[in-house]
Amino acid sequence: MYNRFGTTQEMMIQTVQENGTEAVLAIDSRGLYLTTAQFVGRPIADRNRYSGVRKDVPQRLAALGLDVDALMAANQHRIQVETVSAKKVNPLKASKRGSKG
Repeated sequence: MYNRFGTTQEMMIQTVQENGTEAVLAIDSRGLYLTTAQFVGRPIADRNRYSGVRKDVPQRLAALGLDVDALMAANQHRIQVETVSAKKVNPLKASKRGSKG
């Protein structure tokens, strides 16, 4: 199921240890981010996903010995995209509207 503001299991890449705490590395359409396990799979907004803390994630991952570009390339399939379906137009009604001029 698509979750607009939260972090789902499908978005999760791996867990990492940083400064003695366990963080979850996840991906969305804006890139990689680190969050906590309490936000994964819950129907609540993940404040780590939409905060300014995301700016330093590449440096934090590099300090942990992870390759950011390789992680992004290998996990593009995890990015959830919701498509908005356009309203279908009846061609018969559309042609009548055009002829009323």
